Amino acid sequence: MNLKRFYSLNFLAKLLLSAIFVNAIPSKITDFASQSQYITSKGFPEPLSNLLLIAAIALLISGSILLIFSNKTKLACSLLLIFLVPTTIIFHLVPLQVMAIARNLSLIGGLLVAIDKTNIDSFNKDGESIEMEYSDLNEDN
Repeated sequence: MNLKRFYSLNFLAKLLLSAIFVNAIPSKITDFASQSQYITSKGFPEPLSNLLLIAAIALLISGSILLIFSNKTKLACSLLLIFLVPTTIIFHLVPLQVMAIARNLSLIGGLLVAIDKTNIDSFNKDGESIEMEYSDLNEDN
């Protein structure tokens, strides 16, 4: 295991980005019934609410673990986006919750930046990050 990557800005950024998702996991698990009831109150049938909550928990756990501890940033961010985009639309647009929407839009932006940065970064055989310039990737230059 290469410990150098745990002492990088990239790791710190991914850790901080995932913090809000990691923080959301325990209450969804320990207060499953009321969380499911809240989903039901938004118009979903109860069995589907349970299934959606289980899916949300799975997306949050897998996305957060992959984001923090793996090089699969695109997959991790995609899983978290699959959770975050519908959550924002379903639970924060009606009634309009401006602060929650702003927070989630910021998180969506951060996840998209992380996905985009993954396209620029590559790793050499020793696992060390090699920064590449956009111009290095552009064949027209």
